[in-house]
Amino acid sequence: MSATAGQAQGERGLAERLGLKPGQVVQEIGWDEDVDDELRDSIEDLTGNELLDEESDDVVDVALLWWRDGDGDLFDALTNAMRALAEGGQIWLLTPKAGREGHVEPSDIGEDATTAGLSQTSSISAAPDWSGTRLVTPKGRR
Repeated sequence: MSATAGQAQGERGLAERLGLKPGQVVQEIGWDEDVDDELRDSIEDLTGNELLDEESDDVVDVALLWWRDGDGDLFDALTNAMRALAEGGQIWLLTPKAGREGHVEPSDIGEDATTAGLSQTSSISAAPDWSGTRLVTPKGRR
């Protein structure tokens, strides 16, 4: 395997950890200069689609929400992100890891997600500086 192929597989692995699949449509919300470009590139490589920006009106399979403490009201952001989701869609809430500027307490995420009608299903290390929390609508509400 060439170094380039190995690198491509490693980048693709970032998106695979999020459970993304080829052909899925992903909307990115909350982009700023601090986001992880390697994760963004891996999502586009795996899905074969460019990330849609937050102004898009398209129905999406996944909302990728970059969120930092101080960005505003997380409940409102989650509620807005849910509007574009296809049935069975999911939100990946990406927040700075503990000890990093903009860290969001897990209890705040859980409280706002529950209030928005979402269930937390998993948490991962999404990138060197970012944690990911997978949020879905409960099956009874789909």
